[in-house]
Amino acid sequence: MDPHLLTTFVTVARRGSFSAAAAELGYTQSAISQQIAALEADLGLALLSRRPVEPTPAGRRLLEHAGPLLLRLRAARADVLRAAAGPRHRLRLAATPLAVNAAVAGRLARARAAQPRLDVTLVSCGREQVGALVAEGEADLGLADGIAAPSDPLRLPDTGPMTTVAVSEEELVVALPAGHPVAGRTALRLDDLVDARWLQTEVCPLARLRDLAGDGFPVALEYRGDDVHTVINLVAAGHGLTLLPASALSTGSVPPATRGVPLAWPRLVHRVELLHGALPPGSAADLARTLSS
Repeated sequence: MDPHLLTTFVTVARRGSFSAAAAELGYTQSAISQQIAALEADLGLALLSRRPVEPTPAGRRLLEHAGPLLLRLRAARADVLRAAAGPRHRLRLAATPLAVNAAVAGRLARARAAQPRLDVTLVSCGREQVGALVAEGEADLGLADGIAAPSDPLRLPDTGPMTTVAVSEEELVVALPAGHPVAGRTALRLDDLVDARWLQTEVCPLARLRDLAGDGFPVALEYRGDDVHTVINLVAAGHGLTLLPASALSTGSVPPATRGVPLAWPRLVHRVELLHGALPPGSAADLARTLSS
């Protein structure tokens, strides 16, 4: 399949309109229609219904493959250009909100002290985006965090050949209101909390907890942002429980109505990993070594 035709198909499906896709891609509407027709002729299947414009069952199946395929193509292009590029002192670091903990921030400070000319732009984004930004060359390095068993790698989306290195691991705590019935305990088991009301967040996806401890963990409130202080304030106000790294509740800005009780079982940690593609000698490689040291 022609990747240009595939890109057009994905754009039409996402926008739900041939004219909107044409405006986004810089083609005429007639050209968009011809490209979709060419892709459908290649496969011998209708991929889009026209009124309304939406994927057919075959089109929905193709969309499942299209995203990863197009990402791998962009990643291949970025990897070749990155390998051929000379050393640069202006770097972009993509990171999930909780990835830049005290340990990582300290290592970043050491790297900047050792390289006075180093200019780092830190971009906050979701876990799904970190690998994609690095793979596509939009970021030189990435930092992703998540819940894992000790020494186990994170479950990150496949974005092609990528080096991942453990940066830090720390204790997880159950964040809950100070008045919660179990707030005074010295430790908690996850299987004792399957019927509690939980926050659904990027920081602590409940699907991951269900993988670890079985069904349950009802959603009390879903928060689609990535601000950790907002999550903590929601916990303090009684909107639901969540898991956080212990350091997230150790700052002076945490509301006094919030408690963090260590998680006794299962044995889990908050893990941070560094992601990068091929790095020629220079500032990016030096920063990667310092962050993962």
